[in-house]
Amino acid sequence: MPTGVAPAVADSGAWVVPVWPAPASVHALTTTRLLPGNSQAPFDAFNLGLRSGEDAGIVLANRALLGRACALPAPPRWLRQVHGNRSLRLTAEALDAELEADAAFTAQPGVVLAILTADCLPILVCADDGTEIAAVHAGWRGLANGVVESCLGRLRSAPEKLLAWLGPAIAAVSYEVGDEVREIFVNQAPSARLAFSVTRAGHWHCDLYTLARQRLAALGVTRIHGGGFDTFTDARFYSYRRDGVRSGRFASLIWIGP
Repeated sequence: MPTGVAPAVADSGAWVVPVWPAPASVHALTTTRLLPGNSQAPFDAFNLGLRSGEDAGIVLANRALLGRACALPAPPRWLRQVHGNRSLRLTAEALDAELEADAAFTAQPGVVLAILTADCLPILVCADDGTEIAAVHAGWRGLANGVVESCLGRLRSAPEKLLAWLGPAIAAVSYEVGDEVREIFVNQAPSARLAFSVTRAGHWHCDLYTLARQRLAALGVTRIHGGGFDTFTDARFYSYRRDGVRSGRFASLIWIGP
């Protein structure tokens, strides 16, 4: 963790666990490359992304290993993420295909929600009484498209009853975007200026964590934890900006236990 940032996770070596005041029935974790998986270079060693360019059989073997290694109550419900704002209510009903969406929520114990990232921001959410959970894929496009609002707007719990954890994402110091990205956010909310700092003409450092906190706070969610990661500089995580198109994906998971 960067100097001066309070620890946001408990570190097992192979995965990180959110430190947040979630009820005991809510379980969550984020995987890292350090799990002893089957992936070879450049994906070594625990790539979970089926559309990353790695052989699907290897990725599926890693996904099966994930369930055993983390004692998951069921296989994770993977999504086909497209940087949109669609959110799905998921149940224990088994489905063969990955549904296209960038957020999911459930009130059923044992349903494991999963978000794949490699620089984008995973946001995990739970009600403070443990009755429902959500997982959101929030890159800049998803944030601009309203994925946070789309998902949390479908929860039964009032915003003041929700907790949010911001998982590993690229830090502002490592993430440069153009004028067009900044203009999208500033046009939506002038306060978004606080998430951008100029680097050179027409280019800005973009702070996904600040943008997400602003979106959550605007909805009334004020208990926000996590942040302080940088997937670009932290070799435990995959990073699309660092590794290019042959980057793997790590997963952030959340589920309600019995």
